Amino acid sequence: MSEKKSVCESSVFEELYSEHSKSLYNFAFYKSGNSAQSEDLVQEAFIKMWNNCAKVIFEKAKSFLFTVTNNLFLNQVAHKKVVLNYNLIGGKESTNESPEFLMEEKEFMDLLQNAIGDLKEGQREVFLLNRIDKKTYKEIAEMLSISVKAVEKRMHLALKQLREKVGNI
Repeated sequence: MSEKKSVCESSVFEELYSEHSKSLYNFAFYKSGNSAQSEDLVQEAFIKMWNNCAKVIFEKAKSFLFTVTNNLFLNQVAHKKVVLNYNLIGGKESTNESPEFLMEEKEFMDLLQNAIGDLKEGQREVFLLNRIDKKTYKEIAEMLSISVKAVEKRMHLALKQLREKVGNI
């Protein structure tokens, strides 16, 4: 093959879509069990590939798509856990706290959720896996196929950004 295929060319992109979208959908469906969520994950993965087409090598496009889909799914699961934990904490019917305290607590939780949502994907993923799922840095590194040092760096940057937006947590 003398000339390299560019993912940025629409015909090549369409070829990749028709070749991999079904298997990517199945992969997402096996993970999520939800048809609509699986379709969304596939679409988001292809959008990410298109937005980063200059960085994606044609031969690595399939791997890129599956990795992105998996990461998007993990981020959605982590987000759902945060929402669930927040609802469990905030779901108390009666309380001895003052209305002012409850309002401040809700404002803080909203601020924290927004700050977590603003983190870069890798930082948010590491932060939530560590703080919500109680995974060690080593376990996270194995799950994400990165080094422990990379996990430490992402966590450091996530905590730094959260402290700037929320205060000392």
